[in-house]
Amino acid sequence: MSGWQSLPLLEVLVDAKPGFACGEDPSDGVFQFRMNNVTTEGQLDLSKKRRVPRDTRNIDAYLVEPGDVLFNATNSPELVGKSAFFAGNQEPSVFSNHFLRLRPNGEKLDGRFLARWLTLQFQRKVFQSMCRQWVNQATVGRESLLALRIPLPPLMEQRRIAALLDQAEGLRIKRRVALAQLKTLSQAIFLDLFGDPVTNPMGWTRVPFGELLTNIDSGWSPTCLDRPVTDDEWGVLKLGAVTWCEYDADENKALPPNVVPDPELEVKPGDLLFTRKNTYELVAACALVRATPPRLMMSDLIFRFRLRPDANLDACFLHQLLIYPTKRREVQKLAGGSAGSMPNISKARLETLPIEVPSHSVQEDFAHRVAAVEKLKTSYRASLAEMDALFVVLQNRAFQGEL
Repeated sequence: MSGWQSLPLLEVLVDAKPGFACGEDPSDGVFQFRMNNVTTEGQLDLSKKRRVPRDTRNIDAYLVEPGDVLFNATNSPELVGKSAFFAGNQEPSVFSNHFLRLRPNGEKLDGRFLARWLTLQFQRKVFQSMCRQWVNQATVGRESLLALRIPLPPLMEQRRIAALLDQAEGLRIKRRVALAQLKTLSQAIFLDLFGDPVTNPMGWTRVPFGELLTNIDSGWSPTCLDRPVTDDEWGVLKLGAVTWCEYDADENKALPPNVVPDPELEVKPGDLLFTRKNTYELVAACALVRATPPRLMMSDLIFRFRLRPDANLDACFLHQLLIYPTKRREVQKLAGGSAGSMPNISKARLETLPIEVPSHSVQEDFAHRVAAVEKLKTSYRASLAEMDALFVVLQNRAFQGEL
């Protein structure tokens, strides 16, 4: 570590103050940082605004000042320990009881350096090993955090390291923004060619979904191992494989070796998968499988649509139709369920859903355009993955004094 000293955080902070419970959300209240305002990359997301009453007792004691670091001490086990540097906000800001506000001693520790070091520990899952855990949440104790030793190069060196890591993170952010814009491009192309499917301004023919299908396949959910598949194992997809409307084969659990797989349920390229059961916000997600490893089966929370050969319906078009915001809300209205349960969409109700069927030539044109977008997305994802891997290496070298 190039001869750097290391000290417990307790000795280089002015204070480490816990926040207060969220309470009300008045429109004219004071902005309060909550768990979803801090990203896993160590950035502050100010787009999600929640507020607390201005007359909250001792509210001034919870103000976040430029130079402070917000440490997410309570969250789900995989997210606990997220941290972000606070450079300032256009309005006064406070923080919830899920955070510790870390205020560095400016003569010993730079806030940006601290935030970057905490983000590295989060990526190494250091904080998970320190947690007290309840059913759904884990908490890093204040004393345990303050006992952690942080490397302390001279202040000028701390600032140089933080600036280099900020620049590298800036490149990753630009790539993520570009990827996010590509994700909306297919939707924009859809609107241009077909119009809003619910208002149907172009007057496309509507056909009940059941008349376009040979079958709606159901999945299977045997008890699986608590890990993804390796090598040539069989596995079962989790809901997360479809939840965000893009197929994610990594979201799976391995089938135990003593359980016989069902090859009829194996997912194949070209399959259109649909989540029949989830929360009201996430139910009716749909994903088109463009590529997939072998030996992955659908779970019983996932349907697979099998189109009739004479349906005159392109799978790429149908996928984008079902995830178009107004159409998806229409599909979600089909969900039923008892109070307190996750809503479920039955096959019978799905078969009654009206499906807009444009001319096949327009569908083909749309599919070609989307294929070009998907090719770009694949390239951007590979580039981002490489950037992410290099960033981890850069972080490690930075805090070992090798930059």
